[in-house]
Amino acid sequence: MKTIVTIEGMCCEKCAKRAENALSLVKGVVNCDVKFKKNMAVIRSREPISEEEIRKAVTDTGFTVTGVEVK
Repeated sequence: MKTIVTIEGMCCEKCAKRAENALSLVKGVVNCDVKFKKNMAVIRSREPISEEEIRKAVTDTGFTVTGVEVK
């Protein structure tokens, strides 16, 4: 599965890495790639991941989730 997360508040690669590390710890995440210039994260998983867990992981790093789309 592929989940696209729109994130606000990232301003550099360090921010993106912090968000990526947090999202990688969410149960079920196989791979995560965060692009701060696009304000987004692409999460790959084998099963659906709770939107609540995604939002909590990002919020705990100090950023804001503005959208979650499962493809």
